[in-house]
Amino acid sequence: MKIAIGQLAHETNTFSRVRTTVELFKVWEWTQGEELLDRHTGVLDYLGGMIDRGKEMGIEIVPTFAAMANPSGTITQETFQKAKNLLISSILNSGKLDGICLFLHGAGVAEGIDDIEGEILSELRSILGSKIPIVAALDLHGNITETMVKKADALLGNIDYPHTDSYERGSEAIDITARIIQGKVNPEMALSKLPLLIPTTTSYFSPIKEINEWCEEWEKHPEVLDCTLFHGFPYSDIPHAGVSVITITNNEPSLAQKISDDIAARIFEKKDEFFPILPSPKKAISYAFSRNEMPIIINEASDNPGAGTPGDGTFLLREMIEANIPNSCFGFIFDPEIAKIAHEEGVGSLIRVELGGKTDSLHGNPLKISAYVKSLSDGKFIQSSPMWNGSKVNLGRSARLLVGNVDIIVCSVNSQTFDEQVFLLHGIDVEKSSIVGLKSSHHFRAAFMPIAKEIITVDSPGLSSVKLSTFDYKNISRPIYPIDPILNHQLV
Repeated sequence: MKIAIGQLAHETNTFSRVRTTVELFKVWEWTQGEELLDRHTGVLDYLGGMIDRGKEMGIEIVPTFAAMANPSGTITQETFQKAKNLLISSILNSGKLDGICLFLHGAGVAEGIDDIEGEILSELRSILGSKIPIVAALDLHGNITETMVKKADALLGNIDYPHTDSYERGSEAIDITARIIQGKVNPEMALSKLPLLIPTTTSYFSPIKEINEWCEEWEKHPEVLDCTLFHGFPYSDIPHAGVSVITITNNEPSLAQKISDDIAARIFEKKDEFFPILPSPKKAISYAFSRNEMPIIINEASDNPGAGTPGDGTFLLREMIEANIPNSCFGFIFDPEIAKIAHEEGVGSLIRVELGGKTDSLHGNPLKISAYVKSLSDGKFIQSSPMWNGSKVNLGRSARLLVGNVDIIVCSVNSQTFDEQVFLLHGIDVEKSSIVGLKSSHHFRAAFMPIAKEIITVDSPGLSSVKLSTFDYKNISRPIYPIDPILNHQLV
């Protein structure tokens, strides 16, 4: 049995002014052939799961092309066409295949194309016909379309957020591909879309935790292969943005639709539970200091590079510097200019610079600081988080600056913070820190929940704010909650 694997993944924040180019993809991944296997074998991500499970099953794995960029703005048309053509041509040049198994994010937007995943699946299907199964693993933040569902044999999404199950979902994706080839299953998918946008919401707690349990109950049915809640990505201003449910059954289309509709209706009843009221950075720091326990983690969800934000926002960091709490740290802020200056001046130097706030004014103005350069690094480490464990990370030229009592890590590549490795790289033990500030919505929780005395999420202005009413939507389907008042989703 011969199955091709590949990846083209991007979570697109259409509100970002940073266009996504080939260069931004290459910062994260742009690999072909054997290099794909080298990069993902032994890594707990989607392709890693496909590779390991494929080997277990005796499948001949054919690596094609893999591209992934950190979430950012709309993909340029030239970039998308180049990536799509490389993926499809690599598949077509793989000889006779029995099946195709991909990781496609589900929330990718290119110039002129609101549904890049649907575009990829449609083109593959038109070339290969209906006899070769095409299966894709998706991120749970996918904005799912009917085109995706019609053109794929099966779509499997993350259950967990943080995405600690990426490896398992990749494994399950290639497993179901093989079962289709063997004639053991005949997947029937049903999509139920809701007129509902929700901010990024962890599966560690309800309502997501409870909804996932409903899906698990339905999966006990002997003919149900999978039932997945897709949260959607609210920062893509496109017609199909929003929450959805996909159920896959073994040759039971009516049952699949019944289950998707059931879960969707119950989700809508809980719609108001998705919108937390979060404290300001100043209030969070004051509360954290009063706790007299350590470490307290404060995450700035509104400037989460994992949702396509600049990563150089200054609201939380400004308040931490003003509070000047002993043994506090911030990791990290994206500012390649300051990282470069720190490396040029060297360890032990005192630099006077304007830190952050360079992309726009929405996320805060630059901070005028005098900082002691405490340590320098190349920004390279191996991710230890349960999410994507084993991934090679390169944050570029990085520096640890000391401003008063606050240690600040500055990096040259934009990313959210996944685990403590970026701190350890610069000599900071977060378990011995008083307050730890970072930029992330929820992925950091996989590594930090076991060590944090408490986690406080703050919501200053930003392109990943939980306050969806602050966004100037122009293209989403209307009416949609919470932008519009809706009592009964079935009437929309």
